[in-house]
Order: sequence, then structure tokens, then C-alpha cells
Amino acid sequence: MPLGTWLHTKLKGQKVGEDDLGNVYYKSSRKRAGNREERWVVFDGDAEASKVPPEWHAWLHHTTDEPIQTERKSWQKPHQSNQTGTEDAYLPPGHDRKGGQRAGATGDYEAWSPDG
Repeated sequence: MPLGTWLHTKLKGQKVGEDDLGNVYYKSSRKRAGNREERWVVFDGDAEASKVPPEWHAWLHHTTDEPIQTERKSWQKPHQSNQTGTEDAYLPPGHDRKGGQRAGATGDYEAWSPDG
């Protein structure tokens, strides 16, 4: 964490909560322009915006006054940060890093022809 952020957090930050990924959320004790408090996150590890879960994203952007903690449904997956550029990135069938072979087209495809 940069020194300025650390100092600002220690002097003016009021801890609001923490998410499952270990990120800590703060708000300022004073109002800023537009009569809003300043809100920020101190990331656990690399500062990557996609590591902020939706409920905390809404709070950070003043969409909600309090972070909305809802129970996860059995079919919901836990929040996952953007994996693009990592070893865990999604690669579709036929991608070069997956062997470059994909299944052939099925019989339901008909090519478009401008002549009709």
C-alpha cells in the first residue's frame, strides 16, 4: 500500500467491514463535495478492481448506504476476480493453448449466400 494511502487510512479512515477475500473497506469521517463521505478499499494483495464483490462495489459507488450482505443461493458461485492473462483464464475449445483442435461443425449450419 502506498504511504499516502496508509497515512490517509490511519488518520481519516473508519473501518466499515471486510469481504471474504480479505479486502478491508473504509469511509472518511468527514463529508466531501456533494455531501458524500469518501469510501475506499485496501486490497489484500494486488490492487485489482475485479476483486471487489458486487455488494461492496455498490457501497463503494454510493449505490447503497450500507453493504448488502445477502445469503448465497446454493447455485451461486463465490465471487472470483478477473482471470484474464493468468493460468486460470478461460480458453474455449480449439484455442491454440488447448491443442488447437475443435469439434467439426454440425449439420445444422447453412452458409449464407448473397444470391439467395
